[in-house]
Amino acid sequence: MAGSSTAGPINNDPNRIMLHYAIVFLVIAIIAAVLGFGTLSGLAATIAKICFVVFLIVALVSFLKKNT
Repeated sequence: MAGSSTAGPINNDPNRIMLHYAIVFLVIAIIAAVLGFGTLSGLAATIAKICFVVFLIVALVSFLKKNT
């Protein structure tokens, strides 16, 4: 499709969006740690963990909903 944007996560699927943000914040945490920004690194890692847990919960609920 001409003119479609690929900047954000593919689809509006909540699972993909949360996993996308978890990975983005993990990369930010790694870069911040390498550059010596300890506080920013810790904050980004915490946000990545929260996004990943939310992803797991949404994925589990989605899986259970699909099977019933």
